[in-house]
Order: sequence, then structure tokens, then C-alpha cells
Amino acid sequence: MSFIKKLTGTGTSKSNLFSKSGSAVAPATTTATGGADAAHLAKEAVAASSSPLSPNSQAPVAATLNTPAPVAAGISAAPVAASTPAQQQQQQQQQQPQQVQKPATVTAPMSSGVAPMDLDVPNKQWEGSVTSPPAAITRPPAPATATQSSSATATTSQQQQHHHHLPAVSGAKPMGGARPKFSLTDFQLDRTLGTGSFGRVHLVRLRSTGKYYAMKVLKKTEIVKMKQVEHTVNEKNILEMLDFPFLVSMLGTFQDYANLYFVMEYVQGGELFSYLRRCGRFPNHVARFYAAQVVMAFEHLHAKDIIYRDLKPENLLIDAKGNIKITDFGFAKHVPDVTWTLCGTPDYLAPEIIQSRGYGRAVDWWALGVLIYEMLAGHPPFYDEDHFKLYEKILACKPKFPTHFDPAAKDLVKRLLSADLTKRYGNLKGGVNDIKKHKWFAGVDWEKLKNLGIQAPYAPPVKSDGDTSNFDPYPEDHEPYGIVCADPYREKFRDF
Repeated sequence: MSFIKKLTGTGTSKSNLFSKSGSAVAPATTTATGGADAAHLAKEAVAASSSPLSPNSQAPVAATLNTPAPVAAGISAAPVAASTPAQQQQQQQQQQPQQVQKPATVTAPMSSGVAPMDLDVPNKQWEGSVTSPPAAITRPPAPATATQSSSATATTSQQQQHHHHLPAVSGAKPMGGARPKFSLTDFQLDRTLGTGSFGRVHLVRLRSTGKYYAMKVLKKTEIVKMKQVEHTVNEKNILEMLDFPFLVSMLGTFQDYANLYFVMEYVQGGELFSYLRRCGRFPNHVARFYAAQVVMAFEHLHAKDIIYRDLKPENLLIDAKGNIKITDFGFAKHVPDVTWTLCGTPDYLAPEIIQSRGYGRAVDWWALGVLIYEMLAGHPPFYDEDHFKLYEKILACKPKFPTHFDPAAKDLVKRLLSADLTKRYGNLKGGVNDIKKHKWFAGVDWEKLKNLGIQAPYAPPVKSDGDTSNFDPYPEDHEPYGIVCADPYREKFRDF
């Protein structure tokens, strides 16, 4: 059954706790699938010495800003605005927006009875704008030719030949808990799952067990150049603390002379972003399911005084059973009180971050409001290619809701997208319970959801543990790993 038919309910009449019928289903069994951020492997960091709205004012710390994802195909994300009019004019001349072709509208009739994912109108047709998915979403990559296979074998052999175990760094701390220590020779490298500014993510197979993982490879020189050492070390330390159903888990980390390696569980279903763009927007019932799992993930992180700071559809992976896995903890930070760093994706930045005010976990609840809106509307509540205008819209905090928006969802989004921290849900006396008890989540069995006892609205097509058909193909043009070379930054990553 195709993704669109499953998403709209065509051809099935099953139900779950997120539909109006409220019928229970058998608990889902969990497997050691995995997670890696395929589209946003690492952050494009921009150092700034001023507030984004006041070019002449001094910010308390160096700023780091992530590049926003395009809202629709054909629209490129705008860079941070230039600091002078001449630079702004030059950027505008170089970046002329492309024409966006309006996607076709597909209308799928609902099956009789209560649909498994919707909705509050079980017998009504649901219309969603559906664009053609990338080729890699619908079919696996073509098998490698004999020449490619021999080349890959030669590369692997070269990597093994040049790899050496590095000497211990004086004063380095051991890995947390009983986490094993690996080297590059412990893994068989497979295809690339995603690329980024600092490196790429590979599908790998642990030779000793045959299990598949996602290995994120980051170049030390690029991390240091982009001033991301602290974020990278924070990511490692935080991942070692996490063990939760809706958060990607880490097997371990290691390094060689040129790179850092994160070995993560592999999540075969790909990004929520891909499914959202294919559908145009999610039905109310689908958005509620995914949002509920994000709520539980944030509740777990905040209980450990960790704020995530980078929520967006690209960082939400779907496992083989259809459940959420939050990935990419490069901006996550342990914050018992407040922090001032400007970082995140512009569309999802809370007002207090833009204004360079001290902030805490409330920024994650603002981002949840943006996510719910985007899942239901198909686009973020605040968007502009000009970052300055985008920030002004965020500070004005006057989102426009489409007519199809569910009234209960609209009420929750308004309470989350509150510039007044004394009124923002999640930051009040009731904490996360104000969100969990909201009428939009009425009927959700949170404990059963945590135990993966609620059937997901959609399970991606996964043929095997190492299936990569839900990820786009990438050229295998990376430099060999494990080569012996100068390592001037070893001390900066002493605990890897």
C-alpha cells in the first residue's frame, strides 16, 4: 500500500488510541533500528558580534546560526543578511528566487468507518498537496557495478592498511558507563546516507555482530574552523546520557588523526521532513501522534536539564515501526539555569533567543508550537527569505491560521507561541502537564505511548535492517578515513 493511501486511510479500517474510537492495539515490539541526521549532518555556523535586529549593538557571546530549510521545492534558504547595504544589494543580485511550481492536489477518499489516522471527520475526504517524492524515497539505489564494487573494496583495504590505533591522550576520561571503545577497522563502511559541512553519515556494519549502524564522520579541521568544538563535545556528552524510545541512541565514539566518529543506531525510515513534503500537510490525527512523542522526548530531556534547541522536521527520523526518533544533538546543552548562545534554525527561534536574552527550556516548547503548525499547515508560521524580516515576524508573534486548522490545535499552538514567558505553556507552574492535559491531546494514553503500545499512523517500507531505500543517494567522493597525518587538534577532543 502506498504512503499516500496509508496516510489518508484509503483501503484500511484499523484504528488506534489517537483516533476518535480510542480502541487499543497490541504493544509494538522494538528493534535495534537506528538514527542519523541525513539532511543536516552538521551545522553551518555563523559567528556574529551583534544582535540580529540591531547591527550596532553588542551580543553577549559569539552567535551560531543554522541555515533554514526551504519551505517548498525551488526556494533556496537565504543566508544571514549582510552587515552593509552594499553587501545586501550584492546578495540580492546573486540570489534571485526561482519560480515555484504549485504542486498537484490529490484527493483520496476515506474508507468506511473510522480511519486509522484521522481525523475528527472519519467519512470526509482529506485533500493534501502531494508532490512527487525523490527517486530514493520510492526505490532503492541501483546495485553497484563490478568496477564500483572493486573500487569500494580497494578503498576499504586502503583504510584498514593505513589505520592505526592512536596513543592515549594524557588526562583523557574513559567513555561513560560500560560503553565499548571502537576503531575504524571494527566497521564495514557502506553507502553514504547524508552529507554536511563537517563530513557525512555512512551506513556501517559492525563486523563482530553483523548489526547495522549509522556512523557520523566529522572533520576536525572543519569543526575547529567553524568554532563548533564546544557543540561537538556537548553532543557526545549528552548522547552518552540518553536512553529513551523517542531519542536516537549512541553506540560509541572514537577518533583518528583527521576525523571524529559517532556510531549511532540506524533509523531506516528516513526523515519526517520527506513525508511531510510529499503530503503537503498532515491530517490532524497524524500531527497529534508525532507531536505527542516529541512532548515525551522533551519531558525526558528537560528532566535532565538538557535543552534541545534544534527541533525541525529534518531532525525527526521515523523508525521501522513508524515512531519518532529525535536526532542531531549538536545544539543540545545541559542548562540548569539559563544560557545566552544564539543558535538554532531561524524559522524555529524563540523571541528570547533573537533578543539575546537569557533563556532556558521554554525555547523547546516554542519550537514545538512551530512544529505542530508546520505539520498541520505545510509551512512554518513565520517565514521570510530575509532573516531580518523573519525575526520581526517572530517578535510580532501573530501567526495566521488556515481555515482547515483544528480549533483545539490552534488553541495549543497559540499557547505555545507566546512571546510572554509567563503565559507560554510548558513554562508555567504545571510544566509539561499543561501541554499533556490540553484538549488537543485528549484521550492520549501517555504511558502506553512511551512503551510503544500505540500503533503508529504510518510504517515506512523497510525490507531489511540495512535497507537504505528511504534515503537519497549521494556520490561516494569522500577522502579515505584512517590515514596517518598531523593531528594538531587532538587535545581539543581528548575524551573521544
